[in-house]
Amino acid sequence: MSAITTLTFTNTTNITFPTSISTKNPIFHTTHFTKPLHLQNPLSISLRKPISTIVLCKGSVESESEVPFVPEDEWLQKLPEKTKPLYTHSLPCIEAWLKSLGFNQSKDDRALWVVNKSDWCAQLSLDVTDLYVRYLKSGPGNLEKDVERRFSYALSREDIENAVLGGP
Repeated sequence: MSAITTLTFTNTTNITFPTSISTKNPIFHTTHFTKPLHLQNPLSISLRKPISTIVLCKGSVESESEVPFVPEDEWLQKLPEKTKPLYTHSLPCIEAWLKSLGFNQSKDDRALWVVNKSDWCAQLSLDVTDLYVRYLKSGPGNLEKDVERRFSYALSREDIENAVLGGP
């Protein structure tokens, strides 16, 4: 069972977290406004100092096993039709699809996937606007240099799969 701890800071206008927390937990970040905030209704302005409340959840080892885990088979079942553009797929569905094709996700870069086939080796990168595939000359086969291809997320999953698995 989880224990919930609540910390309330009254008469506080600025809360600063140590740098080590903000780099590990992207939830804590600083926002800088370039323009002053103007409210539509001046009567809605409160003269009280702001009150900030932070809720910290502390879980035990038992509670971590209680977190619902969705197996990748379930994400494969939720895949849209293979003729639909890849941009209609959720990220967990795309990840489950890549795993089903034999790709392994990099531990250093979560957007990078690697596959080793009998006659070629490739890295697949999920970029913001496109999907990139680099067939590596260092892998099996006789490539003279790395071959890179770019695919738009507007292409269907079927077309991307056929193109990527077709090799260099």
